[in-house]
Amino acid sequence: MSRKLFHYPASRQSDVVDDYHGTLVADPYRWLEDPVSAETKVWVAAQNELTESYLTELTVRAEFAERLTKLWDYPKYNVLRKRAGGYFFQFNDGLQNQPVLYRQAALDDAPELVLDPNGLSDDGTLAMTMYSLSKDGRFLAYNLSQSGSDWQAIHVLDLETGQKLDDVIQWCKFTPTAWTHDNAGFFYARYPAPGEMPEAPPSTHHRVYYHTLGTPQSDDALVYARPDAPDLGFQPYVTEDGRFLTLHVWEGTDRRSRFYYRDLESSGDFVRLLDDLDAGYECIGNDGPVFYFQTDLDAENGRIIAIDTTNPAREHWQERIPEQQDAIAFSLMVNDQFVVVRLHNAHHRLYIYNLDGTFDREIELPTAGTIFEIAGKRKHNELFIQFLSFTYPPTVLRYDFTSGELQTYRQPQLDFDPSRYETTQVLYPSKDGTQIPLFLTYKKGIKLNGSNPTLLYGYGGFNIDMTPIFSPTRLAWLERGGIYAHACLRGGNEFGEAWHQAGMLANKQNVFDDFISAAEWLIENKYTRKGRLAIEGRSNGGLLVAACMVQR
Repeated sequence: MSRKLFHYPASRQSDVVDDYHGTLVADPYRWLEDPVSAETKVWVAAQNELTESYLTELTVRAEFAERLTKLWDYPKYNVLRKRAGGYFFQFNDGLQNQPVLYRQAALDDAPELVLDPNGLSDDGTLAMTMYSLSKDGRFLAYNLSQSGSDWQAIHVLDLETGQKLDDVIQWCKFTPTAWTHDNAGFFYARYPAPGEMPEAPPSTHHRVYYHTLGTPQSDDALVYARPDAPDLGFQPYVTEDGRFLTLHVWEGTDRRSRFYYRDLESSGDFVRLLDDLDAGYECIGNDGPVFYFQTDLDAENGRIIAIDTTNPAREHWQERIPEQQDAIAFSLMVNDQFVVVRLHNAHHRLYIYNLDGTFDREIELPTAGTIFEIAGKRKHNELFIQFLSFTYPPTVLRYDFTSGELQTYRQPQLDFDPSRYETTQVLYPSKDGTQIPLFLTYKKGIKLNGSNPTLLYGYGGFNIDMTPIFSPTRLAWLERGGIYAHACLRGGNEFGEAWHQAGMLANKQNVFDDFISAAEWLIENKYTRKGRLAIEGRSNGGLLVAACMVQR
């Protein structure tokens, strides 16, 4: 379509002006913030009509659609989770709307179907968002969400009989199910049902309950609530030894958290072990009354500490793994050891430490990439990893602690030859001189003549690290001779909390400068040129792209 025929629909400008302490700020498009108004719907429809009129004239659109369908049609395996009754995992055979839950008794056994969410709705939009198994492996509690909603309902399946129980738990968000080790029921958290607390604002007064199997939700016992702090949210867990109920306590998007616990072997109240909201704390395990935490307290890049709840004063806390230059992405306990995933130059590396904090070994990963999923239990001697990179499809790896071998357990086969492509990582200077990592993926033998079509992607926010990702849409782009540029901007977590704070609030302009500087670097180094460079971002990345378009 000719540019002179590409006319955008008119957008009404209102006279809305905000007064911020004497500074007047016009907001003429405030009316578009109401997504359900008739005027907004008409505006959106007109924009979509214009977009479709352009896209339908692209002669290669059908070819790309056909190729993308073929590239997306590959088997997708999640990690195995060993529980009583065998190994459980989710699997999508290619183009299914939702992954299916399977179980296999041993690693070499054929899987058997446990639950297929695709049969639970006509349009495939009912998704299983999480699941948990009772200690004996008989009962499966699973959360269902409709059309991507945060609201979830918890259901229970008897794996021994194959029958779905009548138990249904409503009004849940952001909650796992935590089974007691007697297999009689589980803890969960929910918000008030409509009309239950009519004066309360939406999504407040999160409360923890205990559900006994075979009883209605109305009989569930209230375990913990904080009417004095209605904005708090709770994630209940039962420790692997079955002794403690723990609560990971959060508020909004604040990275800082609280930690409470209750001894299930006594009738005592919850102990607010960590309640100062001074840092983020993630409980990764315990030895009786000693709890282990991953925390950024006095350690922007993270460390592992031990707190003995019989002597919990801060001066008695023990540091097991000190802060290092490479930030901790996440950690867990397997084989009676600490498993720590670190961020090294915006990709993952995997380390094993003993319980006293001494270094044991590094597990060499296949390439510079991302551990997207990891699973193992404290007393198990095996670790399952889903690993991926830009041209390395999501692959399930199994690490045997006894033999020290990392083996490929399940690797999907795609109609794509990764050996024809390469990925490099460079550092480029942002506007203030800060060195920013940039991944570049392209066909081998590419010519730096400034004519390559290039797609630059960024995010830069909310403490989220942008490690390598795998996407069939990127593969189709690469096959056509495109370059994919993946910028690791400030605002993320690639280099710890300082990197995050350098791209938030009053420092947000740094993120835009980082992205603009990436575009300039690509042009200056002859990877592409103006007119051959596209930028992409989603969610917070959509804000990034829009801001950079306006500024440049």
